[in-house]
Amino acid sequence: MKTYFAVIVSIAVLCGYPAGRLAHAQFAERERLFLAEPFRGVTTGGDIVPDLFAIASTGVSTAPVIDAATAFLATLSDVQRAQTVFPVDDDEWRKWANIHRYARQGIAFKDMIDRQQDAAIGLMRASLSAKGLKMSRDIMRLNETLAELTGKRDEYGEGLYWVTVMGEPSATQPWGWQLDGHHLIVNYFVLGDQVVMTPTFMGSEPTIAAAGKYAGTRILDAEAERALDFINGLDNNQRAIAIVATEKEGNNNQTELFKDNVVIPYAGIAGDALNDHQKGDLVGLISLYVGNMDDGHARVKMDEIKGHLGETHFAWVGGTSPDSVFYYRIHSPVILIEFDHQLPVALPGERKPGREHVHTVVRTPNGNDYGKDLLRQHYDANRNNPDHRHE
Repeated sequence: MKTYFAVIVSIAVLCGYPAGRLAHAQFAERERLFLAEPFRGVTTGGDIVPDLFAIASTGVSTAPVIDAATAFLATLSDVQRAQTVFPVDDDEWRKWANIHRYARQGIAFKDMIDRQQDAAIGLMRASLSAKGLKMSRDIMRLNETLAELTGKRDEYGEGLYWVTVMGEPSATQPWGWQLDGHHLIVNYFVLGDQVVMTPTFMGSEPTIAAAGKYAGTRILDAEAERALDFINGLDNNQRAIAIVATEKEGNNNQTELFKDNVVIPYAGIAGDALNDHQKGDLVGLISLYVGNMDDGHARVKMDEIKGHLGETHFAWVGGTSPDSVFYYRIHSPVILIEFDHQLPVALPGERKPGREHVHTVVRTPNGNDYGKDLLRQHYDANRNNPDHRHE
């Protein structure tokens, strides 16, 4: 039997409701249902593993990010600031979508004047590594390529990325910022000198600009090639454990939009079953994703990940030849990474996964996406402190 929501959508389609407005209505309802469920975080069995994250100094300054965010906010008018700044614990954190048709908040690059765009890029530059900044800019450029290929400039383009700031940039109080648009989402939470940069979504359709304004732009080659090297570096017994399915027929990612509380059991081969060389290869693959954040905080995160390497699981779906399409997941108590060759959406093609459409997601399981576990601990520690004004 159809749900009430499905019936409404079917009626809307039959009545000729405009596609763009229908999509917004659909996702508004999905968002409402999603936000009605309190945040818990990604888990392996429904229960949070406790005491994984702690408020502690990293020794890596966040001053450059604070200065860049302050400089960005200074370029905004009062009206723009009102639509861009939200409380640090606002649900706006969770209102992101890797799709193109979605009602976003904040200020879009297309609506910024030059100095505002420069300041927004400056915030990204201060927060991300050189690799992470290039990846982000290349995703935006490939979205421009998609606009060129489809002619749908109301849906695609390099200016359709929105910036929001949660809280006020501070060296002592929690705050953060978010970049939200098609195939590119960065959530960047800051508490003191600690940073949590998840959920992060990076992908594209197409993954290579064969022509046009940004001809030659391409992304996610290393993330595919090093994963193939890793799976093919396992012996036969290990591969039998790691490969959970040899046929890839559709999309496999499980932690995209509106999936904050998804339950994903461990699958594949555990780090404890790898030799030292294979463990090093796995760490190198993980670092491609963690290395999109600024270098200092990436080192801090990698140290945390290495502390759970024996519990880290690697699962694979699909073929293992150089031209195969595939999905893989790296999953531990403190990080979850997904890479997925997806079905075509905007571009013509056979209805099967292909290399021209790729999604990647990075999550912090067990309640610390958006830095929420650190924020909870901060509130608990300062609940009665009048200087912090936490009720």
